[in-house]
Amino acid sequence: MQNTVSSPNSASAAGAAAVYRERLSPSLWLLASAAIAAPMVSLVFVRLDPSIALALGAIVAVGVIALLIASSPVVEVRDGMLRAGRARIEVELLGEPAALTGDEAKAARGAGLDPRGWYLVRGGIDPVVVVPVIDPDDPVSSWTISTRTPDRLAAAVVRAQITQRSRGR
Repeated sequence: MQNTVSSPNSASAAGAAAVYRERLSPSLWLLASAAIAAPMVSLVFVRLDPSIALALGAIVAVGVIALLIASSPVVEVRDGMLRAGRARIEVELLGEPAALTGDEAKAARGAGLDPRGWYLVRGGIDPVVVVPVIDPDDPVSSWTISTRTPDRLAAAVVRAQITQRSRGR
């Protein structure tokens, strides 16, 4: 689920508005796989009481699915920062982002992985954005982030970089 918000025109509120926000929620096949826990739990407890077994199965399935959704990381560009999960970096320290899909994204997630890079890669989300880190003091060479809308994320990073540069002058 992504939520792209354009910045308000007022200077005081412009820094507080999210330019880009996306929760990397699990894919439907993963959620459906998690729901298989319901019949398994029900089968374990069916000898005690079928009603209790059915209730426990439903509770476990809902709990597992809720846990998967609640623990999914958020990618956000806001206040001059790129946040991916718990990691964050100022956009001023980043180079030009590259939005990759298809075979390019597959290579960036696989054979093209940079051993000095930082990754937030999620199964079921094929496109990625690769952003080089231009800070000479940072041991990380690039960030590779899974996203369902790579063009929007890359544009949000560029827009935040331009905003930061214009504020610095």
